[in-house]
Amino acid sequence: MSEPLLAVSGLDAYYGPAHILQSVEFAMGDESIAIVGRNGMGKTTLCAAIMGISPPHASGSVRFRGEELLGKPSYRIAARGIGYVPQGRRLFPSLSVDEHLRMVPSRSTNGRSWTRERVYDLFPRLSERRSNGGAQLSGGEQQMLAIGRALMTNPTLLIMDEPSEGLAPAIIELLIETFKRLEQEGLRILLIEQNLGVATSLAERQLIMVAGRIAAETTASELAGDAEAQRRYLGVEPLAGG
Repeated sequence: MSEPLLAVSGLDAYYGPAHILQSVEFAMGDESIAIVGRNGMGKTTLCAAIMGISPPHASGSVRFRGEELLGKPSYRIAARGIGYVPQGRRLFPSLSVDEHLRMVPSRSTNGRSWTRERVYDLFPRLSERRSNGGAQLSGGEQQMLAIGRALMTNPTLLIMDEPSEGLAPAIIELLIETFKRLEQEGLRILLIEQNLGVATSLAERQLIMVAGRIAAETTASELAGDAEAQRRYLGVEPLAGG
């Protein structure tokens, strides 16, 4: 069997004495997946542990294309072909759109390099706002820029933490279409989402995180149609028609 694109095994992570991730296990191959769960379940800590950002103590295994990542600095992990769009976007208020994209050294990991002009073609609104600072952008524009900045590293895998947070429905729909387009071009997405509609629109494979563990695995169609699972695991009212 070929090596999974990403394989997480026995992953534990701590903030001080708090045991946040508890033996997290999952693997993804040539498909995008979504990890869903309530707030405080460890989803953002999982992203940080994979990317080598934090927490300060993590053990287990995170392998990308067969290579162990745990213990490597985040810049080396990014250089292997993993892009990261953090929760809250994390832009620099004083830097312009164009400066955000210029600050990322372009590298090719999949045979085709992303450039600033390709990002502007993907998000024409950013081209119109290229001289504006990060603090002068709307929430949707900030998210576009955060995605564009991650794409400039030419990732094979894009990890996105709550990309729909705080955005208007029209912007969310635009982002969903953009993600589908990127997936058709060969990019694989690990989506961390609390918005069940977004998660089930982007990935058929759904992992449910509860109290720092992957508690269940299901499909988008099964989860969308299971009102009890939505209430039990996510604490939300069922999706329309579910």
